[in-house]
Amino acid sequence: MNLFRFLGDLSHLLAIILLLLKIWKSRSCAGISGKSQVLFAVVFTAQFLDLFTNYMSVYNTCMKVVYIACSFTTVWMIYSKFKATYDGNQDAFRVEFLVVPTAILAFLVNHDFTPLEILWTFSIYLESVAILPQLFMVSKTGEAETITSHYLFALGVYRTLYLFNWIWRYHFEGFFDLIAIVAGLVQTVLYCDFFYLYITKVLKGKKLSLPA
Repeated sequence: MNLFRFLGDLSHLLAIILLLLKIWKSRSCAGISGKSQVLFAVVFTAQFLDLFTNYMSVYNTCMKVVYIACSFTTVWMIYSKFKATYDGNQDAFRVEFLVVPTAILAFLVNHDFTPLEILWTFSIYLESVAILPQLFMVSKTGEAETITSHYLFALGVYRTLYLFNWIWRYHFEGFFDLIAIVAGLVQTVLYCDFFYLYITKVLKGKKLSLPA
């Protein structure tokens, strides 16, 4: 495992921990898109089904278990534990416009037409757009709390580092996965505008706000 992937995994884990701490310490999920978190739970479940069939390493197995457990814990907090603080009216993105096209694409474009491979491909496509409900919610409300901004930034850094991971693997290992690379590029592009606002506002101590 190269340094880019390791740092990407740490950034991803940091994003998840920041979100969980934000919800637990504030006893509120205000400003958090429950729909994005449900999509991420679906992503991790579909992506890591090989947890039971393909052992790679202790590190790999632990990370998969942590991602799945944390994603479902976040969903539970939003829709059960702190349900009263969740604003469903602001979280209005039509997720079927993400799930259906990515599911169809997974059937049409994949590495191998088997159930596990199609589900893995579906998870890669869905992950690339799963953050859209959260970004849509931020743009709709016009602003995001600093901790929510840190969460989004850490996710963006994770995807950017993974792009460098793919470049490294291609250069040194001859490994090339077009599906993962294109999906990663799409996801990184979605964060570009947010990166600019984060650097110019949040890091200067200002509350992040987006044009409606």
